[in-house]
This record gives sequence, structure tokens and C-alpha cells, in this order.
Amino acid sequence: VMDNKESEAEIHPLKTEDVKVQENHDSSVERRIISKQSSRLAAFFISLFLCLIIVFAFSFIIPCPERPVSERTWFRNYNNAVAYQFLSIEDVNEDKVQDVIFAFKASNGSSSFNRSCLDEGLPSPCAFVAALSGTNGGVLWEKPAAEDIEWMECGIKQLGGAESPGCLIVGKPMSLMAVDLRTGEVQWRQPSDFGANYTVLTPVSVIPDVDSDGVQDLIIFIATEDKIKTFIYSGKNGKQIGTTGSLNVDGRARYIRLNLGSSSYFLFYTENSLYAYSLKDLYSAATGMEIKLPSLEQDPQWEKNIDRTTHHLSLLSSGGIRYLTKIPGRSWENVLVVNSEMATMINTHNLQTLWTLNMSRAVSEPLLGYYKPDVLGIVLESEIRPNRKKVMIVESESGAVQWDLKLNSRTESPGPATLSTADHRSTFLIWGEYQVPGNETKSRTPLQKLYFFHPSYTNVLLELRNSTDQIVAFNAALFERSRHACYVLLRGPQAGEEPGSVSLMKRKLKEDISESRLIWLSQVAVDSERYVRDRLYRMRFHSR
Repeated sequence: VMDNKESEAEIHPLKTEDVKVQENHDSSVERRIISKQSSRLAAFFISLFLCLIIVFAFSFIIPCPERPVSERTWFRNYNNAVAYQFLSIEDVNEDKVQDVIFAFKASNGSSSFNRSCLDEGLPSPCAFVAALSGTNGGVLWEKPAAEDIEWMECGIKQLGGAESPGCLIVGKPMSLMAVDLRTGEVQWRQPSDFGANYTVLTPVSVIPDVDSDGVQDLIIFIATEDKIKTFIYSGKNGKQIGTTGSLNVDGRARYIRLNLGSSSYFLFYTENSLYAYSLKDLYSAATGMEIKLPSLEQDPQWEKNIDRTTHHLSLLSSGGIRYLTKIPGRSWENVLVVNSEMATMINTHNLQTLWTLNMSRAVSEPLLGYYKPDVLGIVLESEIRPNRKKVMIVESESGAVQWDLKLNSRTESPGPATLSTADHRSTFLIWGEYQVPGNETKSRTPLQKLYFFHPSYTNVLLELRNSTDQIVAFNAALFERSRHACYVLLRGPQAGEEPGSVSLMKRKLKEDISESRLIWLSQVAVDSERYVRDRLYRMRFHSR
């Protein structure tokens, strides 16, 4: 065999060389491919290594923003003072934690600012407005505002033309003041002659920019016996726009504002009557001019039902009206009319009755919450007899009662509050005193206890707190987005009473749940008390 190969090599010498060249070429190509692959792999690992170095370097050079650490409970006490029934929860210092704004009357403010009434040229004592940090109760700002305060409202956007929201303060005697929510600085102050023996109808309404200065304006209603005066003010500088309008009513009035598509209506109600005015009518009456703005149109269906002379609204038999409440509907806001005998839901699109529910005298303003996931409900509290009330949660679309409870209750007890939970329902915070059916006592004054209820346990109440002090104002909120559920209590003597100790407290809800007393509303106990309490303690909340 070897001889044959050797002889062939001698006969075809060029062929042998070609084979060797081809083998050398193939080997060279393979080496180049391997070399390129190695280079690409090395480049990938080098790039990855550099990225990791940069990430780690910047994580130490540029630290993450610190999250404020909120105290579970804090108090702020004021001696020789009285409190007003105003309690606003807003993010004042923009740290993404809600803060508390309130008002009190005293000769001096807190030691943190050491401001007195005389510093602002006011007689002593005077009304102070203060903003406290939601994290620890520290004073963010504090200001002597007026001799007395008739009303205060915070969170009004563009007030004074500022980028941040503001607080509007209606002071006595006769003053209107805009305060920057972030700093407490006065944006503008204007004298306002509302007359004698007046009451401000609340809340103050923000209306579109009617004086073309680029800032939305304000309309304020002042009730004096059987008349309502209307004042329109510039949101930018507080100057009155036009003249004072006057509306005739037949008694002590309150109002709500309805937004009906491109129309805006104000419903004024007394115990026996219901009146309706479009924003266009109110503006024309105050200025004597017609203005054409998209939001100042009138609704033809509503105009048919409004008497052009008296402005009576032929909505329903409106005797004994206690409350009118706006209820979100599928397209427009509906109106819940609560009188001395029943609750009636009105479709504002065609002014037809959607449902009625028999109930006795309402003792608190209707409140929205969710008993079923994403199904809007209404909390109604009605008096059964003196010092005894019934709490009902009603489905807003049908009027069906989903849950009810009877409690002993004081006349001055705060209304309920709700907080949205992650399961698309709500927790309900209710004041009263629960007594086992058949074992009620009628002689003594009921205690003021705060109860926690969640629809996941329809037969369970958690007793959170027993308050013996006079409660001036109560509210509940998520102090951080979807977390830190808290309630706020303002306690002490009210304006018009003898001065004493005023206390403002923020309390994390979980602290009370862990120490709560569990009450079974029925004899059927599906789980152990510890399991139920632990489950409610771990409940997550949700910012809607």
C-alpha cells in the first residue's frame, strides 16, 4: 500500500502540494473563527463587569432617598385653648406622607414657633391655624390668622395664583384670607362685609376662571335668616367680582353642588323646600353680564323642572329634608335625598326615582364605602329612639341593605369613616356603644367607643377605643399611599366654651387592632379570636 502512495506521489507531485495547502487553509480558518468567538466572549464579560462596577459605584455615591419613618402614635397638646371643628389632611411638606391642618383659639401658639396674637395685631386670645407633620406631630408652620374663624378649607388648587394648593380662611369679623399650604404664608387678605348674624354655607365652591386672570375663582354663600347672599371672589387676589346677589329661601339652608356633564347646578335645601340655580344664573345675577364658558351651560331637562320665579325644583315631596348627598353614578352624579322618613335615590339625568328605603331621622351625613368588592355602598345612621341608633350599609344602585347594627349613641358622637382595602372593599369605623341584644341599659349616658368592621367577617366587631373626652373632630386616612392607615382625633372644649386642654392625636389603626376587644355579633364563631384579630391586623389597604 505504501509503495502505491509513494509511486502516486512521484507521478502527481502537484496534487500532493494542493492537499497540503488546503489542509493548512482549513486549519487557519478554524483558528480565525475560534479567535473571533473568544474576542466576542471576552468583550461581553468585560462589558458586564464594567456595568456591575458602575451600578455598585452609583449605589454608594448616590444613595436612595430616605423614606420618612412615621411614628405609630403621636400627640400634640395645647393648654388654655379651644378647638374648631376643622380637620384637614394634606401633604404639606411634600414628603409623600399626609399631614394634619387644624385650628384652635388661644393667647399664644406652641413653643415651637412662639407666636402670639399681638405679633399679628390681633386681640388676645385669637384663632391660630397650624400644620403638623404626619410622621411625628412636629409643627411645620403655625400662624395667628384672625380674631375668630367661621370656616376654613384646605387643598384649594391655584389659590393666590400659587403652584401649591392653599387654605381659604373665613375670619370674624369680616375677613377673607388665602394661605399657602406649604409655608403658611398669607397669599392675600381682603375685608368682606357679610352683614350681621350670618352663617357660611360649606364647603366653599371653586368655579371656572370668570375674570380671565388665569386662576380659577371662588363662590361663597352666606345664609342670613331667609336669604342667601352670593359672593364671587377672584382666586388670584381675593377681590370681589361683580356685586352681591341674593336668593330667597324659606328657612335655614344648606347646599350641594352637582356637575351634570357641561352644566353645574347648586341645590339649596331647607327643611321643607328644594331650590336649584345654575352657575350661569348665579354669575349673571352677581355681575349683570352673560358669559359663555363650556362649563356654564344649562341643562334643558333640569330647566324644565325649575320654577323660573321661585327656583323651586319639583323633584319629589321634599318635606323634612335632613341631607342631600352626591352619589357617583355610571355616567352622572346622582342625588340621595334623606328626609325624616326615608332615603330616596334620584337619577339626575332624568330626575326619576331609582329607589327608596324607609328609615327614621338621620343622625349623620351619609358616607360612601364598599361592602362588596367594587360595588359602591352608602353608610346611613338613623335614630331609633333617644341615645339609640341603627347603622346600615346600603348598596347604592339598588338600595338593598347589606348589613346593619344597632348601637347606643350620644347626640354629639362623631360620624363614621371608611378606608379602602386591597380586596376592593372598605373597613368601616363607627362610634357608639354595643350592647348584647336583650341586655341594653337605657338609664345612663352611652359611652363613646370606636368600632372596626370589615365585610370579610360580617359577625365580628373590634372595639378599638373608649374615649371619655369631648371629641371635636374625627377623621381617618391612609397617611402614605396604600399604607399606614390612621385615624385622627381632635379633643377638648369647642369654640364658645370655657378654655381648657386641647389634644390632637394621630393613631395607627393596627396598634388598636392588636389590642382590641373582639365582639361576636352572633353565636356562630367560625374562627378563633386570635386568628380573626391577626387576619384583620395583616389586612392591606389601597388608595383609590
